[in-house]
Formats: sequence, C-alpha cells, structure tokens
Amino acid sequence: MTDTDERLLMTPGPTALPPEVREALGRPLVNPDVEPGFTADYRRLLDKLAEVHGTDDDVVVLGGEGILGLEASVASLVASGETVLCLANGLYGEGFADFVETHGGEAVVHSVGEGEVFDPDEIASLADEHDPVAATMVHCETPIGLLNDIEGVLETLQDAGVLTVVDAVSSLGGTPVPTQRIDVCLGASQKCFSSPPGLSTLTVSERAWEKVEATPQDSFYASLEPWRDVDLDTDQAVLLPYTHLTSNLYALEASLDRLLEEGLEAVYERHEDVAERCRERGREAGLDPLPPVDRSSPTVTAFEIDGGAERVCREVRERHGIVLSTGLADHADDVVRVGHMGYGADRERVDVAMDALADVLN
Repeated sequence: MTDTDERLLMTPGPTALPPEVREALGRPLVNPDVEPGFTADYRRLLDKLAEVHGTDDDVVVLGGEGILGLEASVASLVASGETVLCLANGLYGEGFADFVETHGGEAVVHSVGEGEVFDPDEIASLADEHDPVAATMVHCETPIGLLNDIEGVLETLQDAGVLTVVDAVSSLGGTPVPTQRIDVCLGASQKCFSSPPGLSTLTVSERAWEKVEATPQDSFYASLEPWRDVDLDTDQAVLLPYTHLTSNLYALEASLDRLLEEGLEAVYERHEDVAERCRERGREAGLDPLPPVDRSSPTVTAFEIDGGAERVCREVRERHGIVLSTGLADHADDVVRVGHMGYGADRERVDVAMDALADVLN
C-alpha cells in the first residue's frame, strides 16, 4: 500500500492525504472576499471543527502552518512585561518560552525533565508565586512520542484563575483532548486531520477573548483580535481579516467529514489499536518506545535505537520507499519515529512500515 507510486508517508505530520481530501483540493476556487456562498461554507467548517474539538467555544482558523497558532495565542494574550508559566517536559514545551519572550513577556519555564510527569500541587505553588496571566503546555510531545495527562494541571490552573494555552496539534483528532477546560486549544491541518499543511485551528474561550481585547497587539497576522468580530450570521459575503486559503479549507472539511462519519470514539479506538500494533512490532524487532508505554501517544511512536537514526531512516526510504522521521535536537540520531495518525492510523500501513524498519535494522 503506497501513497504515490514511489513511497509510503508514515511521518508524524505532515501525513498522507486520503483520496477525498486530494479531490477536495481540486474544487473550483471561489473568491471568499466577494462571493456570498463562501460564508455558509466557512460557517459549516467551523461547526464541524467545534464538534471535533468537543467545545462550545469560538473557533478560529488561521492561514498558516500549526506554529502560527502557537505564536498567535501568545502574541494575542500576553502584554509586554506580563508573566507566562511555560510547562515543559519536551522540546515544544520549552519552545513556548521563545514566543513569550519574542512578544515582550516574561517566561517562567517549569521544566520537569524530559518525559516526566507534572505535579499539580507544584504548579499551584508556582501560580501563586509568579501570578502568571497564562500557562502554556503541550498535550502530545511529538519528538519523543509522549502524551501528557493534563487534566489535573488544567483544573489547578483554572482554580488559580490562570488562562491555559494547550498545543494539541499532534493529538487533536486522534485521541480525546479536554478542550472544555482549555482557554486556547491549538490544532493544525497536517496532523491527525490528514489535510495539507497550511491551516492552524484554535478554540477561544470567552475569558481568553476578554484578555485579547485588553492586550495591546503587536502583530496583525499573528493576532486573534481581528477575528473577534467576524460576523458569519449572514448570507452575504463576509470580509475576513485577510483572504483565506480556500482550497485548504475545502480539504480540511473533507478531512473532518471522514472523522465525523467514522465517529470520534471509533477514531480514537482505531488510533489506540494501531499504536499498540506498532509497538508490538517494535518489540519483535528489539525496539522500545522512548516514554513508557502507558504514556506513549496513540498518534506517534518514538523508538530508541543505538545511534544512526538518520542512516536508518534514509535506508528505509531508499530501499523500501517508506518515509519515517528521526528524532529532534538531542534525539536526532538515537530515535526513529513512526507516525500513525489520521490516514496513517492503519494496521496494514503500520505493518508495511515496520517490516521495512526491521529489515534495515537487521
């Protein structure tokens, strides 16, 4: 089974595109700025995103890869000199601090060590000590295949009156996300949605909107403020803050239709089943996931190897036509990652990928 005549894409994003999504990309283009039919299409898309997110909060779609959503959330909520608590047990958790400092905030990084568990009591103490306006965290740390249990942390921060920003880019659509407890929940088109890169999705609570309106904005494109008053309750053309990526929106709706037709619970069960299959095949090849299995993500597995990850991934690609990923930063050469998210959460695809990986390792 291949995505093209040449290769099978099994990376933790971007993922391979289902046929319906590729077909949606080819729909005739409308001008979203002047054609009234776009308004109904866009409103329908936001309703489907809210259903997948599992929230009644407002949904915003930004024209940019998932990193835009991370920066926009910080840029919109944090004024110069304000403190943000950045919870980190992996690369992307640490990275939130860069956005905070770029936009003039003071980042307090609470690093518990790679893959370690956050202690809600310790976080409560930090919130009391530093009085942050917001806290950031990552649900799925893709570089190490870790899924964080964030329910207790969110409850603690909510009780402390701290706004919460959660990077759910690599988990949303593949495993349950406690969006109703999150003030700004971030997703992206190219992960579990299996849509092309190019769109960031955000849910925004009323508390978060109030903070956005009270915060001087130092950006336009990386700001949520222009989206606050977009009125879609009309049959007329709506002037959005900028011309949206219409073809990408069509593709994203096709992706959402696939998820909703299958049913979200069935989607989550499929990801869990395929993840277990991937790890079972890894154990047969003498590989262990980087975090413990009970904390491994159902959307990606990071296998530890004894060096040479780049060579292994290259040989898997060149000899078998299958694209895997190395680790990042400190794990660039000792981790091989197999993405099993979205369209890639398929037993047959995982078996083909693991056959190739085992062949190269042996």
